[in-house]
Amino acid sequence: MILVTGGAGYIGSHVVKKLVEKDYPLAVIDDLSTGHKAALPPGIPFYPIDLLEEKALNHTIEKLLPEAIIHFAAKSIVSASMKDPLGTFYPNLVGTMNLLKAMQKFGTRTIVFSSTAAVYGEPEKVPIEESHPLQPTNPYGESKLFIEKILSNTASAGNLSYISLRYFNAAGADPGGEIGEDHDPETHLIPLALAAAKEKKELTVYGNDYPTVDGTPVRDYIHINDLVSAHILALEALLKGEKTGAAYNLGNQRGHSVLEVIKKAEEVTGKKIARHFGPRRMGDPSVLVASSELIKKELNWKPYCSDLETIIETAWKWHQGKPGGYPK
Repeated sequence: MILVTGGAGYIGSHVVKKLVEKDYPLAVIDDLSTGHKAALPPGIPFYPIDLLEEKALNHTIEKLLPEAIIHFAAKSIVSASMKDPLGTFYPNLVGTMNLLKAMQKFGTRTIVFSSTAAVYGEPEKVPIEESHPLQPTNPYGESKLFIEKILSNTASAGNLSYISLRYFNAAGADPGGEIGEDHDPETHLIPLALAAAKEKKELTVYGNDYPTVDGTPVRDYIHINDLVSAHILALEALLKGEKTGAAYNLGNQRGHSVLEVIKKAEEVTGKKIARHFGPRRMGDPSVLVASSELIKKELNWKPYCSDLETIIETAWKWHQGKPGGYPK
């Protein structure tokens, strides 16, 4: 039995879909604050629990006795973390510690952790390797780094086997168009650009004075299904007793500026996207581009959807098929 926390969210639901396809028995915990139950396959055992609800969480872990947990549940909006740090630190840190305590109490020793490239902060060099100094520039990145340290110390005490996956920019949707990205509010560039194209609205570009090719931030976009395959590989490695304590970057090792993404979205949709420049968002680094060589070497991970056009095409297919997103 595999338990997925935050399994009704964007990344979590895609991982759940793949686990079902691979015939893993599983269950999902999600408080539905940002996730959608409609994103889950029918019949999946579902528990609408907030990880801060320690009693309900303990009861669920005791009932399920999962062999391993894939942990996505978190507050993950950088700008919100800058405005209200405690609103990110408290649920992310306390929720994770509640989960780890329940795991120890009922005998689960294996976890795949959803981390982030935000643990690196403003990079000293790119592409960013896992050995890069960890110096987050926002509370969201700080919260994920604290959790990585908690996992490391717990593992050192002999009570845990874990892998941390540091995502760069997750994007795209299931190629079949069944599930995709639906946030409210939406903060990710590609769905915002596609919505602007579809609804003929103006898109805000936050900052045009960064030290980049066109003054806008540069990011490394990775297709959601390539993230999914990395989670499955990490899970399988841990279940075989391998690679505990590892941290892996997940990206395509190439960067695209905000304006480059908007141009590609225009090409995919065939629509002009109006935009204007706003001020920088606090906590946003100039450039984040991954080196993913370590996970390729150690887990034999291979990205299969690495070009930006295909990533945007899958997202556009989802938005066209579900113009209002998931049922509210």
